[in-house]
Amino acid sequence: MKYTAHDTARLYDEPAKGGVLPGAAPSRRSPFSRDRARVLHSAALRRLAGKTQVVGPGEGTEVYGVPRTRLTHSLEVAQIGREIAEELGCDPDVVDTAGLAHDIGHPPFGHNGESALDMAAREHGGFEGNAQTLRILTRLEPKEPAAGLNLTRAVLDATVKYPWPRIEGRRKFGVYADDQAVFGWIREGAPERRCCLEAQVMDWSDDVAYSVHDVEDGVRAGRIALGVLADAEERSAIAELAAAHFSAEPLSELEAAAAHLLDLSAVAAAVGYDGSLGAQVTLKRLTSELVGRFASAAVSETRRVYGDGDLTRYAADLVIPRQAAVEVALLKSLALRYVMSDPARLAMQERQRELLTQLLKSLEQHAPEALEPAFQSAWRTAANDSERHRVLIDQVASLTDAQAVAWHGAFAH
Repeated sequence: MKYTAHDTARLYDEPAKGGVLPGAAPSRRSPFSRDRARVLHSAALRRLAGKTQVVGPGEGTEVYGVPRTRLTHSLEVAQIGREIAEELGCDPDVVDTAGLAHDIGHPPFGHNGESALDMAAREHGGFEGNAQTLRILTRLEPKEPAAGLNLTRAVLDATVKYPWPRIEGRRKFGVYADDQAVFGWIREGAPERRCCLEAQVMDWSDDVAYSVHDVEDGVRAGRIALGVLADAEERSAIAELAAAHFSAEPLSELEAAAAHLLDLSAVAAAVGYDGSLGAQVTLKRLTSELVGRFASAAVSETRRVYGDGDLTRYAADLVIPRQAAVEVALLKSLALRYVMSDPARLAMQERQRELLTQLLKSLEQHAPEALEPAFQSAWRTAANDSERHRVLIDQVASLTDAQAVAWHGAFAH
């Protein structure tokens, strides 16, 4: 059996469903299939439709058309991860569910909002989107009392990209101090600070999805012209960004790899995109071929190292070929240089951070009445100021972009 009773265990036992009609056949769904359904039907996942991926929902639709949101991105990550899992012998529902859930801890305005909340919570344990995801899955999202969605151990572990608590000097972490007990249960028997294979597949699928799709959206919006890859000065700037943010490879190798991106026929064909139907088909073909290129590269290299058997949990690590990792880093840098570093966008992001900071201060003055009912009760039962501050963070993090703006207008006078 690929997965054991330890992997399928839930933190709390659940009673049998009471609404089944007499004589109905018992459900044949696996525990992992049930978990996928729980995340798919959760309010936390639905809220991602109103949260920023690169541009905000509804922002600049005259330029971007219908931009990706955190929800559509999560659906894409889940689909890519499912295909890789099927090739490696992981349970596809485990990876699919991790892909759906991996961003539900993101606050309004995406990573920009994450920075604002982390600064506001620095004296109370900080804020980190991945730690917030764990908190939502195991505590905040209503399904079972005091257990969140009460997912299986293997699925929860597959969502953990950073299996360690907050560490001084390290920006990323996966669990807040007051969620350590459930984190310890999830990680029971797991090697310290090592992600399971399913989490690694989810993480690579996330990298592939947002590197390729952000470039696709940027090209469609006229912000990215792939022809810049033929310019040595631009290639150098793109490589420098990759070296600074996404890759530990030498700058010279990144520059060389950037020059070779145009050797890919799908990339070359998309140069000169003009928005015509034929150009849209070519751009979509580019997206499809790059996703397939990076997914199959990881599968092939992992199989080369670990062989043909079913690979699950801690029996293997995902092996990413160097060339694929470099190309993904360069695609991320394209989006960073031509979309995310736009001065108008940076000014808007500063305003968004100020908005969230002001909203937190205003809610503190009007709490608990200004909070949603579930957070009102958490506020009233909090033992100290630090716990009450965490309730405020949970409330603001749960809001969509539009809700954050509306709440700021209502409370931040």
